[in-house]
Amino acid sequence: MIEIFSAAIIIGILLILSWIDFKTFLLPDYLTYGLIAYGLLSNIFLGLGWASIESSMLGALFGFMSLYILNQLYLKIRDHHGIGMGDAKLLAGLGSCLGIQSLPYILLIASVSGLIGGYVWLKIHGQDRTHAFPFGPFIAFGGIIVLLWQI
Repeated sequence: MIEIFSAAIIIGILLILSWIDFKTFLLPDYLTYGLIAYGLLSNIFLGLGWASIESSMLGALFGFMSLYILNQLYLKIRDHHGIGMGDAKLLAGLGSCLGIQSLPYILLIASVSGLIGGYVWLKIHGQDRTHAFPFGPFIAFGGIIVLLWQI
């Protein structure tokens, strides 16, 4: 029962973050940090079984660092940011909830859906590939799929 309640909380947070990102291109720290904290605390104290304590901590670390490093490389090559740090914090939150083993699946789903969704977003808004689109909703979508697959 606690797994279903926790899944509902996480999905609710992800849906709220997606809506905010679509509207503002921002992912508020209080929600992304809250997701990181919830993932760590629930895996440590509630014993959800989604991730070990080590996997939860490594998921948070590698979730953030993977997108942070990717952004730094993009910045060095293109001289501007390619991904927001809210996206990195969101992936860290999902890593803390679902563990480091979930990150490749979340990123694969987010990348594929982001390619398709980003193309549609740019076409609907009459923009070319040089314009930004929110990636957080696609990370959230990947997280929801992996979460539902796990429970």
